[in-house]
Amino acid sequence: MKRIITSIVLLTTLISCKQEKETPKVIYEDGKSKVENTARDTTSFKVADLPILMEGTKYLIHPVGDIRVYDTDSRAYGSSKTNQVSYAISNYNRFEITGYFDNLNFQHIDSTNVKPLTDKKIQIQTATFLDGIASKTKKQIIAYTLVDADTNKDGKINQNDIKSLYLSTASGENLTKLSEEFQELIDWNIIEAQNRLYFRCIEDINKNGAFDKNDKVHYHYVNLLANEWKVEMYTPN
Repeated sequence: MKRIITSIVLLTTLISCKQEKETPKVIYEDGKSKVENTARDTTSFKVADLPILMEGTKYLIHPVGDIRVYDTDSRAYGSSKTNQVSYAISNYNRFEITGYFDNLNFQHIDSTNVKPLTDKKIQIQTATFLDGIASKTKKQIIAYTLVDADTNKDGKINQNDIKSLYLSTASGENLTKLSEEFQELIDWNIIEAQNRLYFRCIEDINKNGAFDKNDKVHYHYVNLLANEWKVEMYTPN
C-alpha cells in the first residue's frame, strides 16, 4: 500500500512539473508583442521548392523555407558521421499548399520577375486558393493561415505563437490581415452563395497567456467581392 501511495505522489509531482513548464502562447508587455532578433541556426539554410501553379491561375508560387541538416553518428563501413537532409518544404494538393514557410514568391507564367508575398518576418502554414469563388466570380483570391509576431516572447516566430488569417490576390498582391491582434484563429470557411468568408477567433480576455474555456470567441465575416476586404462582426448565439 505504501508503495502504491508513493507511486501516485511521484506521478502527481511529474504532471505538476510538466504543467509548470508549459509555455504560454502570449506574453504581454506594455500591451504589445514584438519580434526579437535572434542568432540564425547554423544547422539550417534557406531553399525554395519547385514552383506550384494553382489550377486556373497564371502565377507560379515558390515556397521558401529553411531545411535542417541532421548530423548522425555512424560506425557502419568505417564512416564516423553522416548528414541527413530533407529538401521538402511544402505539401500541395491541387488548391492548397501546407508546411512551414518563411515566404511565398510569386511569378507570372510569362515573366522572369519573382516577387515575395511580404518583406516581413512570418511563418506561413497554409495557402488556400479559393477555387469556388474564382469559378463563380472570376475573382482569384488566396487565404493564408500564418504567424506574424513572436507573441510568446521566445525569440522565434513559429507554430507556438498566435495564428492569424490573411487574404491576397492570386498574384500575391494586396496582402490583408483579417483577424485582430492577439486573437487566435480557430477556423474559417467559405459560403459561396454569399461570396463571404466566415471565421472565428478566440481572445485571451483574462490575459493569462493561454486560450481556454474562460476566454471569448469572436465571429467575423468578410465580403470577398468588395473592393476593400472589410471585416464585419456578427453574433450567432
